[in-house]
Amino acid sequence: MNIPFLDSWRKRRGDERKPALASAFERDPEGVADVLSECALLRAKGRQAGVVLDDSPRSLEALDQLPPRWREDPEELPWVGNDAGLYLGTVIVRTVPGAAWHVLPGGQPVVRLASGREINVVEAGLDWAITGSPELSQVYGEASEG
Repeated sequence: MNIPFLDSWRKRRGDERKPALASAFERDPEGVADVLSECALLRAKGRQAGVVLDDSPRSLEALDQLPPRWREDPEELPWVGNDAGLYLGTVIVRTVPGAAWHVLPGGQPVVRLASGREINVVEAGLDWAITGSPELSQVYGEASEG
């Protein structure tokens, strides 16, 4: 439950609690990476369209070509976008040398490249789901260049 005045009270007393994802990531980064890579809704949408999501850059190109039928369902849209971002992050982490998941203090998962640059993949996935831009393969291409 989020009660704003309690958050302020805790901060004054130094009782700031970490979001669950950040705490879990500290204990088991590989387990969290596995959970982030599930992307069940997006994988189901891909299967329905005949697209195999094999965690490769080529699969991102195939996703970019899907007709965005999820835009017709305002409840489904943010879930598809979230999954698209997590899938993008999964592909980057698995194929770009030195890339790794990192969880920001607020609980937001990002991908940190070897250069130190952080990519907010969930934001990129939401933008893609809503507008089609930037394409997932384009974000991947920029990440693979460092």
